[in-house]
Amino acid sequence: MSHLAELRTDFIRSWGEMGTYWGINRTMAQIHALLMVSTRPVSTDDVMRELKISRGNASMNLRELISWGLVRRHIEIGDRKEYFVSVNEVWEIFSNIVRERKKREIEPVIQSLDRCTREAARLKSDEREVAVFRKRIGELLDFLRLANQVMERVSRQADGRVFRALLRSLA
Repeated sequence: MSHLAELRTDFIRSWGEMGTYWGINRTMAQIHALLMVSTRPVSTDDVMRELKISRGNASMNLRELISWGLVRRHIEIGDRKEYFVSVNEVWEIFSNIVRERKKREIEPVIQSLDRCTREAARLKSDEREVAVFRKRIGELLDFLRLANQVMERVSRQADGRVFRALLRSLA
């Protein structure tokens, strides 16, 4: 195995591990990594062979990567196979991940906290427990709404202007 092949394998393994921290499964992240370091479009058969996974696993994860906006289908004229390429612009990858995590994680929690807030407002009790519940849920809801707005703004900036400015202000 060449040194470059070893480095590719190490990157694919590392990206797979990191992917679990940003909300996707290891195989999905490994497929994404494989596509990122490939210099040509990759077929499902290539993914299966390179990562030693089943067709069903490869197909399901490729579809999910497409839905996250991290991978695009690529048509090779004269070839019936379906090929895939990765979005390679780092800020576009980041903004797509932020958008999907916001949609899948933050927004459902905001909806749940909204419901809790409405229901708690109907409670007629003057008990301290009810007041503490309302206050804590309200503060959490305010924070998540703010975080959601920030994530929305970041996800709309595929070139990373907002995020880069934020990072510079923290440095």
